[in-house]
This record gives sequence, structure tokens and C-alpha cells, in this order.
Amino acid sequence: MKYNPKIHEQLVNSDKIAEMHPYQDESTSQGLLEIMYKTEQLFKEISGLDRFSLHPGGGAHGIYTISSIIWAYHKSRGEEDKRNEIITTAFSHPADAAAPRVKGYKIRIIYPDENGYPDIEALKEAVSEHTSALFITNPEDTGIFNSKIAKFTKIVHDVGGFCAYDQANANGLLGITRAKEANFDLIFYNLHKTFSSPHGCGGPGAGIVGVTEKLAKFLPVPVVDYNKKNDNYFLDYNRPDSIGKVKDFYGVIPVILRAYAWIMSLGAEGLREVSNVAILNNNYAMKKILELRGASMAFPEHKCRIEQVRYSWQKLTEETGITTEDIQRRVFDFGTHYWTSHEPWLIPEPFTIEPSESYSKDDIDEFVAILGQIVKEAYESPEKVKNAPHKSSVHRISYDVLDAPSKWAITWRAYRKKYKGYFQHK
Repeated sequence: MKYNPKIHEQLVNSDKIAEMHPYQDESTSQGLLEIMYKTEQLFKEISGLDRFSLHPGGGAHGIYTISSIIWAYHKSRGEEDKRNEIITTAFSHPADAAAPRVKGYKIRIIYPDENGYPDIEALKEAVSEHTSALFITNPEDTGIFNSKIAKFTKIVHDVGGFCAYDQANANGLLGITRAKEANFDLIFYNLHKTFSSPHGCGGPGAGIVGVTEKLAKFLPVPVVDYNKKNDNYFLDYNRPDSIGKVKDFYGVIPVILRAYAWIMSLGAEGLREVSNVAILNNNYAMKKILELRGASMAFPEHKCRIEQVRYSWQKLTEETGITTEDIQRRVFDFGTHYWTSHEPWLIPEPFTIEPSESYSKDDIDEFVAILGQIVKEAYESPEKVKNAPHKSSVHRISYDVLDAPSKWAITWRAYRKKYKGYFQHK
């Protein structure tokens, strides 16, 4: 989670924002359009890429937007059927496979080598004339930074594919490394999580997608531009090659405003300090967690990680029967959060901790002490952990339905339609 400065929240809650309407005339929205325009300029500096869209509503939506832009480029060359494969890695976020699959791409997944890096030899075998793009995070969800990433982008570029950088989490990279220097063609950031707003599960999310000039004409409409002659900002819909709209209106304005205020408050040196502290916090937390009985981490030969670590409770589970999901439910009783984004389960009984720069040493010590108490209970009174949470109305949840698409109903209308016979019977 991130700490959102209260003064920035006052900006978001201002009547000047709350009373705006997306259909009002542009002449009455110049201040907000200027913020959106300047936010794009800031991200040009942060990433090195050339143009941005603020439309996506979050990370997976940003990845889907990137997939659509890449598809539109290949379609413009008559190659959309030929360029039908997306390559990603096992420790990139699962959305890097799922979102382009929804777009219709075939997915090829590169697994790590014995050192925890994406296997470069496997990438060489995977690329072909069918390669549309590589979608990859760096560092991956293990927290291991791949310093040879430019070699990966070159391999893909050599066969005519694009390279898309998933930087949903850039806490450890701001002011340190950029997409441009690694020769990426596209990028997306989460404006929440890295850029001030709490993570999407604790508040609204927003994505921002950037591209090189070669792909700029395919960005969603509208983009915000500045007319120097008339000294005004405007929404440009006159973009015939655009993929069209990917979201109603122009983006999640409160999250955009928080990100803009946060970046402007910190400046370039402040952003780099954010990353330095996030890295320090993560490595301190890693040292403390690895002192806990039953805890380990993936690829332990990497002694330093960037912004997070993929840990494992495998030994604890073998010795006590307590699983990572048991610990997740027990953590709730202590009033804190246990991060569950650790798919795929290539690492047995995984858990992923990402302190970010927002937490103090005391905060980290308190969290590790909570884990230590649960570990103690796992060995001494495991039923207490297995029956958790004890301070919530919700206990164990069956995940079987998540693996059965025939049972999914993501809207009330779909639910009633799918279970119509049930309602008639009632």
C-alpha cells in the first residue's frame, strides 16, 4: 500500500473537481485539461517514451490497451493474422498473458532459468515471424532485476516484434532506470500503487499507457493537446488510426490528480529518493522475514531485491500443515494486510511482501512481529491459525467456483440469467 498525502486528498475532494462534469464545455475545463496534459509530459520524462493515454482504468486494462495498439499496428500492415503470438514470462504479472489472450492472441510463456532470470535461450526459441510482442515486467514479481533486459528486447525486435514494459509497480525504479534505455516500445504504469493513491483493492485504480512516436497515432481517443496559437488545451478526437475509446470519458480523474500532485511535490530528486527508500525497506524486511522459522525465498542466491520478494512457507507447511492461505486469514485478526498476488504458484506456499517507501522501520518491525506470532502459533496451536479469522464474519472461502467459468456471473443481470431456474423455483 501507499500513503496518500492528506493535502493531495484535499485537492481531489475540492469542489472544483467534485462539481465538474465530463460533458461540460472544454473552455470551462482548462485547468483540469492542463493537469492531464502536464501529467503526460511528466511521464515522458519518467519513461523516455513519446506519447501517453490516461484512459485505462487499471493495470489489466492498460495491458489490454497495449494489446489493442499492437494489434492495430500489425493490422495496418496486413499482418494481424500472421503476428498472432504474445510472449511473456512466468513471473510477469498473470495479466500480461490474460489480457492479450482476451484480444485473441496465442500466448507463449518463458520460464525462469536456474538463476531466476527469464531463460534467454528459451526466448530465442520462442520468437518467430508470428511474434507480435513481448510483454514483460522487470524486475519480475520475484524482485530480481534483469540487467540484461536490453538483450531481450533486441531478440524480439530482430524478428519484427514489439516490446511492452509492464511497470504497474515502479516503486524501485523511479529516476534509476527508464523504458527508453532498455529499448521498449510501449509501457504502462499504475497511477495508483506507485504514484500515491492506495492500491486498487483499497481505492480507485488508473493506468497510463505510453508509446513511441511510431505507435502514437494508434492511442485511444481523445488525447489532450495544447494549441499554442489560441493558448488553450483541447481534447483531440481527430485521430483516424486510433483504436478508439477504451473507457468512458477521459480517465479516472481523482487518481490522475493525486499522481500529478505527488510527482510535482517530490520533483525528480524526490522520486529517486522514493525508490531508494522502497528498496531499503524491502531488503530490511527481507532480512527480518528470513529469520522466521519456516520461511524462505525463491532463488536465495540473489542477496538483494528491488521492491518486493516472492517468499515461501513450504517448510512451515511441511512441519505444521499450516498453509499460506491459513496465514493470510490469521493476519486479518491483527488488523493488517497480507498480500495475495503471488500467482502462479511456481514457488510452493508463496507470499509476497512489498513494503514500498511509505512504511517506517517501526511499521516493518510490527508487521514481521505479527508474522512471527503466527509462526509461533503454527507450531504450538495450529488449529488457532486454521480456524482464523476470529474477528471477522467471513471465514474460509471456496475457490472452486473461480476455476469453473460455467459458474461465473460478473454482473447481477448475468447472474439472474444464468440462475433463472433457481429464482423461478424460489
